[in-house]
Amino acid sequence: MQYTVVINGKPEGPYSLAQLKELAIQPGTFVRKPGMDDYKEAHEFAELRELLGFSYQRTAPQYFASFDQRLMASAIDYFLLTCVYVLVVFVAYLFIENKFFRIGTLLLFVPIIPIAKFVYSSIAEASAKQATIGKRLMDIKVTDLMGSRISFGTSLARNLFKIFSVLPAFIGYLYCFMNKKQQCLHDTMANTLVIKQRLL
Repeated sequence: MQYTVVINGKPEGPYSLAQLKELAIQPGTFVRKPGMDDYKEAHEFAELRELLGFSYQRTAPQYFASFDQRLMASAIDYFLLTCVYVLVVFVAYLFIENKFFRIGTLLLFVPIIPIAKFVYSSIAEASAKQATIGKRLMDIKVTDLMGSRISFGTSLARNLFKIFSVLPAFIGYLYCFMNKKQQCLHDTMANTLVIKQRLL
């Protein structure tokens, strides 16, 4: 495994794990290894904690997803779910000849889209990825107030609380413009954050 290390503001390396021991690595030194989109602090790597004797320093997130990032993520999710809906209806039309049954199938599945979005979001945001496909594409994720993964119960409650953000007139979503952590109303109710990756 090769590591890139930020030294005096510049990325250097790659270094092997053994070579890192020779460097003056501090817990807050930024390190990245292959497959990572961004740097993390050295104490966040289990192997570096073991090698260098660091302890994990749990800190609250500092970078929060903006309203437009969250909106785009939601739009992507709805687009993908709508594509699935169109595919299901198309397949149904291949096997259903009766005109009234076709119309009924079309109308029946429309309300299922927001229900599917609720179920999918609740599961995905409590998963190891902490995000739906839309959020992953926007490089944002849902966490608790300390940046950790949330439980399924919390995720379920958070998505249920979106009712209060939508009614009346999406006021709960606009609440994110009035606090530094850019939490919508349902985030404050569920004690969650939507964060983005740290940028250097």
